[in-house]
Amino acid sequence: MAFDYKKEYKEFYMPKNKPQIVTVPKANYIAVRGQGDPNQEDGDYKKSIAILYAVAYTLKMSYKTEHKIDGFFDYVVPPLEGFWWQHDFDSIDYTDKASFHWISVIRLPDFIIKEDFDWAVQIASEKKKIDCSLAEFLTIDEGLCVQIMHYGAMDDEPASVAIMDRFLEENGYVNDFHADRLHHEIYMSDARKVPPEKWKTVIRHPIKRK
Repeated sequence: MAFDYKKEYKEFYMPKNKPQIVTVPKANYIAVRGQGDPNQEDGDYKKSIAILYAVAYTLKMSYKTEHKIDGFFDYVVPPLEGFWWQHDFDSIDYTDKASFHWISVIRLPDFIIKEDFDWAVQIASEKKKIDCSLAEFLTIDEGLCVQIMHYGAMDDEPASVAIMDRFLEENGYVNDFHADRLHHEIYMSDARKVPPEKWKTVIRHPIKRK
């Protein structure tokens, strides 16, 4: 059976709909950076997702090619994630989507190294007929965070964020946003198949002791 990160690491992918504090370990990701409204048709954000999945599935299916990855085992491609910010790292204005900056990511298994990643970018570009050169091999060490499972549309996220903020205040923590520690979302629903009112999204914020 294929290794499924969502099932093996439920504490990071399937939190309850109430805040919890976690220490997130360092991990490697396929990443594409950009800015602008994520809902724009044929916009940079949607193009970034196509690049991420092209590279991710090239790596997953590498065992069928001549490129053999040391330590490879079959796995389920982890869910799409995103790190988001605007000009002010401390808050997000959901009504001003044009000012979003983002890093779209998909987690990589630990056995995939930079050389394997570079191979996949080249092969994905050739086979999928899209330019995957914007993809980068990115290591992220999130550390101490608070997270919650948000149910519903993205525009309704402020209500869940407010619950997290109250929890931090009551327990002696504060948010710790800056250029290297960002608002983080993990998309547990397929937006193409699930209506917005049923979307499940992990919201995760970096924190520190007050």
